[in-house]
Amino acid sequence: MKDTDTTVDNGAYLTREALMSLSRRVLEHQGFSAEQARALGETLVAAQMDASHSHGLYRLLGIVQTLRQGAAVADAVPEVEDVAAGVVRVDAGGGFSPLAFELGLPLLVDKARDAGVALMAINHCVHSTALWVELERLTEQGLVAIACNPTQAYMAPHGGSRPLLGTNPLAFGWPRPGREPLVFDFATSAIARGDIELHRREGKPIPEGWGVDRDGAPCTDPEEVLDHGAMLPFGQHKGSALALMVELIAGPMIGDLLSVESSEHDAGRAGLPYHGELIIAIDPARTAGASSEAHMARAERLFDELLGQGARLPAQRRYRERALSESRGAWVPQALLDDIEALLA
Repeated sequence: MKDTDTTVDNGAYLTREALMSLSRRVLEHQGFSAEQARALGETLVAAQMDASHSHGLYRLLGIVQTLRQGAAVADAVPEVEDVAAGVVRVDAGGGFSPLAFELGLPLLVDKARDAGVALMAINHCVHSTALWVELERLTEQGLVAIACNPTQAYMAPHGGSRPLLGTNPLAFGWPRPGREPLVFDFATSAIARGDIELHRREGKPIPEGWGVDRDGAPCTDPEEVLDHGAMLPFGQHKGSALALMVELIAGPMIGDLLSVESSEHDAGRAGLPYHGELIIAIDPARTAGASSEAHMARAERLFDELLGQGARLPAQRRYRERALSESRGAWVPQALLDDIEALLA
């Protein structure tokens, strides 16, 4: 494959430029507009560079499948609406979320700086990418950020046995001037759905606690969990409660779908989730006042003492992998490269 910089027996290391070229070629070949392909590609490549394989180039397969099933609009042009002093709304028009986020970002930042806090609701979007990519764009502006979204009804609530809630990721970003931001992004399920999909793809069982079978019994067969059973929340009732919160504030509160409604909208097409997304941006210069820089710097004591105990800050692994990928390229398995190449046929 011409996008490969270093090839080995079972895969290849690709540069950021090669990953982006490959992603854009596939997406545009499949009918995505140049702007949709660019925005989607940048998000997928960011995840691949950080070795977040479940949200990297692997997602091209699901994105193309969703488009082929008529569950996404390839040339959608998002519309940005200035709703109120602290509210931005972006109608993604049935397209994927990255371009909608990008177009709404400048107004969200301006409103956060003016009012101290602002939120952006992205409506009518298809979502398949990592939230941390978006939050880094906000922490670069010195803003604290929170993002979340429903998915489809993949997960049983704690105490239940049937899919009702989404995996409902929740992300948080904290700026650190002169340093990489503190960012976490996790599903409220025991594991991201993409990780179970990768286990199925590789023919590996999943650990107990990730899901149940069609009868509600613990299950280690990824295919049974994905196609007939249900995923489980992390932390039992705690993850279930957080998932419920995300359903509400990134669903009805912004005029968009619950996960179960997204599943109904999909109508068996096996497309990626169609729903809304909520992003909140907070400007410490407003909330902490004139001494905001000094107050924000106090957070470094917490980080230093945490590291001093041998613990790890969120995103440290990703930043380490990013540095390695910048120097040698990002690893992509050959089986995935073959599947991606087939999308260009």
